Formats: sequence, C-alpha cells, structure tokens
Amino acid sequence: MADLVDSIESMRQLTVVWRAMALDRDPDADVRDLPGLAVRWADSRFPFWNCVTPTEVGADAGVLEERLAQAAEVMRAKERPGFLWIFEDLLEDEARSALPVAAERVGLAYAFPGVGMAGDLLPLPEPAHPDLTFVRVRTDEHLRAYADLNSLAYGFPLADGRAGLLGSTLWKEHVYAYLGMRDGVPVTCAGTVEAEGNLFVVLVATHPAWERRGYGEAVTRKALYEGGRATGLTRATLHATAAGAPVYPRIGFRPNSPVHFYGLKD
Repeated sequence: MADLVDSIESMRQLTVVWRAMALDRDPDADVRDLPGLAVRWADSRFPFWNCVTPTEVGADAGVLEERLAQAAEVMRAKERPGFLWIFEDLLEDEARSALPVAAERVGLAYAFPGVGMAGDLLPLPEPAHPDLTFVRVRTDEHLRAYADLNSLAYGFPLADGRAGLLGSTLWKEHVYAYLGMRDGVPVTCAGTVEAEGNLFVVLVATHPAWERRGYGEAVTRKALYEGGRATGLTRATLHATAAGAPVYPRIGFRPNSPVHFYGLKD
C-alpha cells in the first residue's frame, strides 16, 4: 500500500506543478480537472508544458480506454504537440496489459518511458563539485542557457526550449533553479519548486558533451539544498527519464510508479 500511496503522490505532484508551469506560459492555459483526467496544456512550443494524465486509482481496462480516447481528443484539439502521462501503478493489472493495444486503437504512439521517485531526504549537505560553480537563475540570459541545455539534452529545437522559459517570472523568483558552470560556461541545470508540502525537481539536464561526470547529480543536489534551506521542506519528488533514473537513488530517492509517455500518431 505504501508504494501505491507514493504513486498517487507522484501523479498529484505532476498535476500541481504542471498547472503552475502551464499558467506561467499562458494565463489562459487549459488547466481543467475533468472526471478522471487532468489537463495541463499551455499549447507551448516546449512540449513538456503540454500534458494530459489520467487521475483515477485502480482504473480497469474499460475505464482506461475511455480515458485514453478522451486524452487523444483533447490533444487533437490543440495546436502544439504534447504528452499523455500514464502512471502504471494506478492501473489494474488487466488495464496495464491492455494499455499498448488500447493506446494504438485511439491513435496514440508510445514516446518514451520514465519513473516517479520520492524520498524523505532533506536536508542535504551543501553540495560541491570540483569542476563546477553554481549560479541561481535570475535573468533571461540564465533562462536562455537553462532552456538550451534542456533542448540539447532532450533533442528539441533551441527555439522550442526558449519558448518554454524565456520571460518567466515564476522561474526567476519562485523556482530554485541553478546552472552548473564549468569555466564560466553553463553545462548542467536543475530546479526545485514547492508543491503541496514537497519540493518537486524539474527540468534536470546536462549538455551531451559533458555527461557522465556527475554534473547532473551535483546541480540537482544544489537545487534541493537551496530549496530545502529556503522552505524547510524535507520531502522531494520527481519524474525521471530512463536515462536520468540511475542518478537519483544516489541522492536518496526511491522509485515508485513507472510512467509511460504517449503522443499522437503522426
């Protein structure tokens, strides 16, 4: 049951944080809470800010297919692409088995895997890395560097990443977002933001030329350290890609629900 509690928390954290992120991009963003489905859609060029996720616990195969069809309908009505997030642990066993075929039937294509993680891990010691200095994101120049690192790491056009962050007051004032600088050049980034009594880790990225040096772990620790120091919070949550997942247990996170990302078929 503890694992399910953590998985419910993981889904809930997504809906809370992504509501803020979508409204940051567009005050008129689509942030509806429909029966069994949360829409968090900024219609941004940055596809991570366009999100739909089922919210029911214990959905069976029939309910799952209904939610997938509703999500696909929402996604087709939008100008910009985004992702459907499926928290596997919230589905009944039959629904988990039915997911790939049901998604195909309503016109959704599998994009990539991820996993929710959480931990009661704060406070952390002040982090350091021999190659890096840390700079908090406070200016549009910082935001541009942060956006570019995410675009390079996730394979988005630079203009799409910048559309997701440039001009944001939220990121400059309320997200504990940090750049890791090597010889004055941004090479890695991570942020944390307060969400219903937790710190939520968001948009961790490292320049592909500087991977496997511990930079992502170091800057994530910095964002957690500063966020924890400012808020007094002790629990943190995140959603990791498959590539990033091995980093976080070293900080103290434990996996909960696998997350499956879907987009519309071309």
